[in-house]
Amino acid sequence: MQWSKPDLQQYIKAKEYVDTLIIPLLPFQLSRDENLEKDAFRGDVLNIFTNAIEKELTGRVLLSPNYVYLNEKDMDAEIKRLNLWVENGLKQPFAHVFFVTFDSKWKRHERELNGTLIWLAGIQTGDIHSKEMQAFIKEQVNQIGELIQSYWV
Repeated sequence: MQWSKPDLQQYIKAKEYVDTLIIPLLPFQLSRDENLEKDAFRGDVLNIFTNAIEKELTGRVLLSPNYVYLNEKDMDAEIKRLNLWVENGLKQPFAHVFFVTFDSKWKRHERELNGTLIWLAGIQTGDIHSKEMQAFIKEQVNQIGELIQSYWV
């Protein structure tokens, strides 16, 4: 289920079956022109990827809105803020929380997060509509879907 009115209406009726929250982590920064295209591209791919994961795992997953943060060196405030999101989300019956990101900085702070980090490596730029990119996304969705399902056992 996605963060939309019809999906949330359905979620409220069936929340005892939806035990997994997925939170996409999306950096934002306008101060460096050299990163704008790369960040926007990664954001597009992250949205495609997390939407595909949600479709793959329909019925057990709620996809939250993107967690957008300033791409700064000091992550302490963002970790605290993100964990507040999780704390708020855990007022619902979620047994599992997953964060999905392309930003490797989160990997260094993984232990401080109140959830499981899924770090996607390797995409810098490309054509989202190319066959290669679609195949890459599909393969990643299959692998991450299996990983998430392994937590359900």
